[in-house]
Amino acid sequence: MDDQEFGKLIEKAIKNIPEEFLRQIENVSIVIEDYPSRKQLDRLIPGGGGMLLGLYEGVPKTKRRSYGIGGVLPDKITIFKMPMLTLSRSYEDLKEIVKNTVWHEIAHHFGMNESAVRLAEKKRVERLSGGLAHLTQK
Repeated sequence: MDDQEFGKLIEKAIKNIPEEFLRQIENVSIVIEDYPSRKQLDRLIPGGGGMLLGLYEGVPKTKRRSYGIGGVLPDKITIFKMPMLTLSRSYEDLKEIVKNTVWHEIAHHFGMNESAVRLAEKKRVERLSGGLAHLTQK
């Protein structure tokens, strides 16, 4: 899959973010890389036991004062394509992994730490699976 096609999956994931959050995202650049660097892996996954799918680098909105006068480099969200392609068993899997990763990294932009993001993800999955349980019960 080329970066252009992968980028379309990222665009779809962004469009699915609720409008109330989309309006508040500011000064963020989302880029695609094939793999994280060795430095990124060593810093975020000590011992190398895992995959890095995305990375937020910047100053979360909760810690910003104001940008003031002059240009400020944007925060950066990097989405790592090859680990996602490795994990996905189908195109549908890939879309879901991309969506979840984009949302995860944007949550960091809003100031959520890793523990808070993972807890929110867990609640979201429970809410979705609980919401569908009534469809399978008689």
